Amino acid sequence: MSSRLACNEVINHAAYPIDETDNPARQQVIEQVKRELAADGCAVLRSFFSEAGLQALLAEATQRKSETYYSPRKLCNVYLNDGKPEFPEDHPLNVFIPRTNGFITADLFGEETTAHRLYYWDPLKQFLAECLGKDELFIYEDPVSNMIVNVGKPGQQFNWHFDTNEFTITMLLQGASSGGIFEYVPGLRSAEDECYDEVKGVLDGDRSRVKPLQLNAGDLQFFLGRFSLHQVTENTGDNDRLLLIMSFSEKPGMVGSKARVQNLYGKVTEAHAENTVRADKLVD
Repeated sequence: MSSRLACNEVINHAAYPIDETDNPARQQVIEQVKRELAADGCAVLRSFFSEAGLQALLAEATQRKSETYYSPRKLCNVYLNDGKPEFPEDHPLNVFIPRTNGFITADLFGEETTAHRLYYWDPLKQFLAECLGKDELFIYEDPVSNMIVNVGKPGQQFNWHFDTNEFTITMLLQGASSGGIFEYVPGLRSAEDECYDEVKGVLDGDRSRVKPLQLNAGDLQFFLGRFSLHQVTENTGDNDRLLLIMSFSEKPGMVGSKARVQNLYGKVTEAHAENTVRADKLVD
């Protein structure tokens, strides 16, 4: 039987000694992330994974690609809900745009997988919390969507949307040979204000605040996607784009809304009750 990688072997430990809390290099990385997040809600740690770690994560995702869920609903608004017919047709809630990417869901990664072990590794969670300036992070207790792989095949895209969580941790396992660019509009809305006019401006083609970001395989990205509109452009290459997404929360017990999880991932569980814990009152 081949030995499995320890979690600190999955990462590029020489550059990111995240499990060594007294290592000055660790604190330097944390300060770097804080500065970048304060600037525009996005920070990237380049080559976060070791070569062996990246290959292990990529192999697990590749092995499960045949189980990718593609929603039959190919048009979605940026809130990934059904819209509101009482609002005007050109209101952002009622503007539906193409979304063709798919997801490999969390329940397909068993406890033995590298991705699952890394997600539940306490030193990673503690490091992420410090980078985000949080006292503590909790595992996002959604058994379907807490740790997923976003699959973008050639010709597919994940158009403009907001995230359920305030922040998301993403790890690019395989980039598209062309296209598949991450784009975002920092701080377009707040927890108190949907800023519908600003959202409509982007949907109408205003790119004055749009920032493109070129990610490479092995990069880790911090992103405040609850308030920043973002998308992944069409994959115009000839290979799949595979992105590992890990979600955490500041409150225990948080899961996705039943309608959103069903729409995106094609399955719900008993955990997806309508009275789930919510971090704010945004439409999603």
